[in-house]
Amino acid sequence: MQEKERYLTVSALTKYLHRKFSADPYLGRVYLTGEISNFRLRPRHQYFCLKDDSCKIDAVMYEGSFKKLKFQPEEGMKVLAIGRIDLYEPSGVYQIIIEKLQPDGVGALYQAYEQLKKKLAAEGLFSAPKKSLVRYPKRIAVITSPSGAVIRDIITTLKRRYPIAQIVLFPAVVQGEQAVDSLVARLKEVNMRGDFDTLIIGRGGGSIEDLWAFNEEKVAKAIYASEIPVISSVGHETDTTIADFVADVRAATPTAAAELAAPVLSDELLKIGRLRQSLLIALKNRLDLQKKHLAQATASYVFRQPNRLYEGYLQKLDRLNMRQNQVIMQYLNRATQECSQLKNRLELQNPQELLERKLLMTTSLSQRLKQAMEIIIKQDEQFLINMIQSLDALSPLKVMGRGFSYVTSEKEVITSVKQLKKEQLLTLHLLDGVVQTKVKEIKEDND
Repeated sequence: MQEKERYLTVSALTKYLHRKFSADPYLGRVYLTGEISNFRLRPRHQYFCLKDDSCKIDAVMYEGSFKKLKFQPEEGMKVLAIGRIDLYEPSGVYQIIIEKLQPDGVGALYQAYEQLKKKLAAEGLFSAPKKSLVRYPKRIAVITSPSGAVIRDIITTLKRRYPIAQIVLFPAVVQGEQAVDSLVARLKEVNMRGDFDTLIIGRGGGSIEDLWAFNEEKVAKAIYASEIPVISSVGHETDTTIADFVADVRAATPTAAAELAAPVLSDELLKIGRLRQSLLIALKNRLDLQKKHLAQATASYVFRQPNRLYEGYLQKLDRLNMRQNQVIMQYLNRATQECSQLKNRLELQNPQELLERKLLMTTSLSQRLKQAMEIIIKQDEQFLINMIQSLDALSPLKVMGRGFSYVTSEKEVITSVKQLKKEQLLTLHLLDGVVQTKVKEIKEDND
């Protein structure tokens, strides 16, 4: 009994540690610097993490302290925190209760990360439709370090889950200055070969500097350009790189990547077996149903007396033939009547009689036209004679025939002595000729 009393309960141990944390003078006022991680704004108290390159600690900031902040904490922001270390008894996890918090600037890498993230998002690399993973892959390409735990975890998981898939390692540098070119070259090589169903790219955890090759634009665009579905498994679950956003599927761990790449073969075989059994049962039920239908059809009068199938059609055909003959006879009768009517109308409109009447009319009109033309011609001849006589009576020649003449000088008719000068040559126009004369004396009539 005394031996059993030496053992502590978990609650007793946790309470003891809680008192130790609370009473330790060094833990009552702690000054920390780190990077905010897993931050999500909550209605009252705030729960997140502070981390550096290798460690992280849970942090709590109660509502009263959080309301005093002059800024809004953001993911990845470097901060200076003042608080105390405490132990949360229900889970036994130690944490820092932050009383004061102020920004310590955002790291250059994180700024570059955010800038590239916004740029690629604007270009549509993140929102583009994702390619679906092949359900049953035959060949899986893995781009990672040949010496890391990533490839071992992937091989172990796939051999256990889906041993029929072939795994091909494309060794690449995943950290340092040569990592970007190495990863891009391997991505292009896998796509050029074109005989892989799925591509896994990744590496183990580390600081943001260690994972930075997967935050480079070249790598992101090479993943985006891949025609093979890409699973990204970079870092730990809390780490998110640009490659994770561009990839078709993101896996939190290498094991998760392998699980996403292929199903469990034994489960699939069981499913196939169940489906096969269900198919056989369904096929048997379908055959039984069809046999039942066949038996019913065989027992039908159609097979026993097949002539009954077309008896009704024969009667219908006879009725249709009779109706057709009636319609034809009616049509012929109507056509005969119409033909007779048209013949009578045609005889009434015999063109011979009409032609004779028109011929007589034409002869009569021709005679009348000839008579009218003769009358008009005679009238016009008499009118012409009258006009000639009137014109002849008015002719100056007629006047000159009675002894008259007219005088001109240089083609100007002389009508007054005022137009004359002595010694002026004149032309006398007589009935049968002209006479040239000269003016010797001019006498004016004063009356």
